[in-house]
Amino acid sequence: QVQLVESGGGLVQPGGSLRLSCAASGFTFSSYAMSWYRQAPGKERELVASITSISGLTNYADSVKGRFTVSRDNAKNTVYLQMNSLKPEDTAVYYCNTGWSTPFYDYWGQGTQVAVSS
Repeated sequence: QVQLVESGGGLVQPGGSLRLSCAASGFTFSSYAMSWYRQAPGKERELVASITSISGLTNYADSVKGRFTVSRDNAKNTVYLQMNSLKPEDTAVYYCNTGWSTPFYDYWGQGTQVAVSS
């Protein structure tokens, strides 16, 4: 069974940083691109960042370029999202999933809440 467990969210002030983690299991992690999504209240789910399976090529939404960094450790079956210079607009529930631009599996974990507020 595919399992995706996000962690690392919390309450931060504008300009602060968080590092999110996504622990994956139930599939061959190194064979899949992975992505981070977020969904703010009243808004559609948004693709934030993606990383390829082996080479580590990345892609980011314009809204987070230069502030967020996605990385992965295939030995640990974990993908990370380093979030710097956080803005109130980054407030959302953050999810990870398989795939580059769309999820390979239509499975969503519980996500982790990020709240940016002064």
